[in-house]
Amino acid sequence: MNPVEVSEKSGPVILGQPHGGVFIPPELSSRLNDRGRTLADTDWHIHRLYEGLLTQATVVQANFSRYVIDANRDPSGNSLYPGQNTTGLCPIIDFEGQSIYNEGEEPDEAEIEKRRQTWHAAYHAALMEQIERVRNQLGVVLLFDCHSIRSELPFLFEGQLPDLNLGTNNGATCATEIEQSAFDVCSAAEGYTSVLNGRFKGGWTTRHYGKPSEGIHAIQLEITQKNYMEEVAPWSFRSDLASGLRNQLKTLLTTLEEIVTGLINTSKGN
Repeated sequence: MNPVEVSEKSGPVILGQPHGGVFIPPELSSRLNDRGRTLADTDWHIHRLYEGLLTQATVVQANFSRYVIDANRDPSGNSLYPGQNTTGLCPIIDFEGQSIYNEGEEPDEAEIEKRRQTWHAAYHAALMEQIERVRNQLGVVLLFDCHSIRSELPFLFEGQLPDLNLGTNNGATCATEIEQSAFDVCSAAEGYTSVLNGRFKGGWTTRHYGKPSEGIHAIQLEITQKNYMEEVAPWSFRSDLASGLRNQLKTLLTTLEEIVTGLINTSKGN
């Protein structure tokens, strides 16, 4: 099984999708408990949700489950949100704080390192290759990191999460005009709530790659799943809900592509 799938296109936007995969190696699946095997924390249908919205966007998607390893976590294992509940590089609990392994079958440090080299490294090698390709060709690149999550998870956050959660690590990972335009589009999306740098400020991917001064801009969007699917097993896609959301996402991505194109033209003018 290829751990990463890449659809290479010529535009300035890259869609990163680290959590949509569901592949679990058989030797690991047998160690997960019934709860773990539901893969509840998957960014369900994320590829389908974004498919075709920006025709010249490159897509880099992980095919493996985040329960194998979380491709959006710091490979060192350091927490992105110190002092807050979260899940680790190789999660042993789910988003409800419950164990996903049979007792005593959690991965040790050696296994975590092997998974990091096998899966995490493969995803980021592919992502970095595409970032460098686009930047070398155009001078500027935008990594748009695509995520989704259940709208109510008391272990992670209080109450109900806003529908559209933008993260730029408090403005550090992209140009101000990218951040502001993204927030303007999301704020104007009728029927949807939104927030900038709320509970989710951007994961390791956004923070690691976002270097605006070097022509690499990154922004994360965490969408609550109630806007396009059922938030309970079997996690069914809801076309009736997704169509409206896809329209909003198309507006967002098209707007950002235009801004990045402007940055490209400006850099060439200099």
